Amino acid sequence: MVPVASAPPEYRTAAGERLLNSPLVMKMEQYRRFSDEDRRLLNDLTSKRQRQYGAREDIIREGEHSPDIHIVLSGLACRYKLLENGSRQIMAFLVPGDPCDAEIFILKAMDHSIGTLAPSVVASVSGDVMRDLMLSRPGIALAFWWNTLQDEGILRERIIDEGRRDAYGRLAFMIYEMLLRMRAVGVIEDQTFDFPITQVDLADATGLTPVHINRTLQKLREDGLIATEGKRWTVLNAAGLRRAAQFEASYLHLDRAVNEPDSEAGKRLRGLI
Repeated sequence: MVPVASAPPEYRTAAGERLLNSPLVMKMEQYRRFSDEDRRLLNDLTSKRQRQYGAREDIIREGEHSPDIHIVLSGLACRYKLLENGSRQIMAFLVPGDPCDAEIFILKAMDHSIGTLAPSVVASVSGDVMRDLMLSRPGIALAFWWNTLQDEGILRERIIDEGRRDAYGRLAFMIYEMLLRMRAVGVIEDQTFDFPITQVDLADATGLTPVHINRTLQKLREDGLIATEGKRWTVLNAAGLRRAAQFEASYLHLDRAVNEPDSEAGKRLRGLI
C-alpha cells in the first residue's frame, strides 16, 4: 500500500464525475442532513490521511489493534474471517462511504479482518479525533450510531440467507443490496456498477459452492434480471430482481430517502425502495 499524494479533497463517481462531498458524507446524509460545519469536518477528516491499497490486501487483520478507524473512499473491501482449516467467510462487502471499523479505537484487538477485493483508497482517522468529534458534535455521533445499526442489519440479512433463502434468492438479494448501497452514496447513477469479485468470493459470502454460484448467476441472466461483463454488473430489471429477492429495504435504514423523497438522498434511490 502506498500513501496517496496530498491534494484538495476530490471524489468521483464511477463515470468520473466529481462529487462535492466525500462518500462518507453522502452515506451519512442518508440518515440526516448535516450542518455546513459538520459536513466540512467530515470532508476534512477523510481528505487528510489516505492510502491506496491494491486488490486483496489487508487493511487490518484479526488480532491487530489500530488507533485509527478506516473509511473506504473508493474501490471495494470486505469483512472476513479465516478458520483454522483455511476456509473463509465473508460477512459483508464494504463500499465507498463505509467505515470499516468505527469502534476499533476503543477495543484491544479486531475480532475479524478487513481486506480489499479491488484497488481501493482508504482514509484513516485518528481514534482520538473521532472520540472528540463524537462527544462534541451530536449530529455526527448520531449518524455513526445509525451506521452501526445499518451494519447490524446487513449482518442479520446474511443470517437469514444461510437459514431461509435459497441460492437464487440469496444472490438476487445481495445484488440488489449492492445496487442500493452504491446508488445511495452517489458513486453510480444508473443500474450498472463495478463489482470486481470472483465466484469464489461470492461463494464465501453466501455459503454456497462456486459451482452453485455459477449455475445461479446463469439463471439470473437467463431470466433477464442481470447482465455481467467482467467486473461490470448491470441490473436489467430492478423490479423483477427485487421480487426475486423478496427484498425489503428497511434493514438499511435509508430514512431520508423514504421520508424526504425529493431530497438529494431520496432522488438517488427513487424507484428502488
